[in-house]
Amino acid sequence: MADDSPRKGLGRGLSALLGDDDTDYAALDKVRGGRDVPIEFLRANPFQPRRRFGEEEQESLVASIREHGILQPILVRRVISEEEDAGSYEIVAGERRWRAAQEARLTRVPVLIRDFDDSEALEIALVENVQRVDLSPIEEAGGYQRLIDEFGHTQEALGQLIGRSRSHIANTLRLLNLPEEVRDMLGDGQLTAGHARALLGTEDPVGLARRIVRGGLNVRQAERMKRTGSPKLPSEPPPKDADTLALEKNLSAALGLSVQIVHDAHKGGSVRIKYRTLEQLDEVCRRLIHPALPGDE
Repeated sequence: MADDSPRKGLGRGLSALLGDDDTDYAALDKVRGGRDVPIEFLRANPFQPRRRFGEEEQESLVASIREHGILQPILVRRVISEEEDAGSYEIVAGERRWRAAQEARLTRVPVLIRDFDDSEALEIALVENVQRVDLSPIEEAGGYQRLIDEFGHTQEALGQLIGRSRSHIANTLRLLNLPEEVRDMLGDGQLTAGHARALLGTEDPVGLARRIVRGGLNVRQAERMKRTGSPKLPSEPPPKDADTLALEKNLSAALGLSVQIVHDAHKGGSVRIKYRTLEQLDEVCRRLIHPALPGDE
């Protein structure tokens, strides 16, 4: 539980927890062991709050590490156990970089060694994860809930710690009240946080969520359906034929992104490509503007 005294540096994320506002990193390297170590000396954190590592984002990170190396040291703590090698380290923050470094076949990685107990390691891992921009809304909400339950943070103090408003924390936490099937849709990207908020307080959130996904509804359409309660707003599209489904699958495989085709025999339709990062959007634009010519590959 957090004590009643103000936390040092509240509002600066990991630096607040680490107390690094005025740290001399050159001196820290000498005194506390910032160094390169063999990659096999590191092990995953059993307290890691994140269980999903997106394949597309991970592939991009692997490519970056192959070209530039690891630019930000992995935060670790020494393993203190009679059963394990005293020279091994447990990752506190940076597990994605470590996994990517293995795929990139690096033999050594830069680390910053700090002394943390189990509670401190979990808190820092949670804060590091909820500050990421590629978390699903439900992963973000789960991180907030653990920080509140296990470390006594209030919503207001937590918002200051990670740079979010109290209302954002509160609205995100409400997503945990949704049924498990809806939370799974949030976790795998079928629904956005805006969609999920429109489902809160409805009598049949699962049924509405299925209609949103099946019909490719935007947030405004989902909110309108919630207000009116009418199944005709908007009208439910007919089931997709086998050719359309096959085309969606082929386009998704070619782009490495989720592709959805919405077609109306009278009004035409649209092709929707879902992306999470600006790098993915840039790649789609590059392919559309500068398509490969025959013989280029």
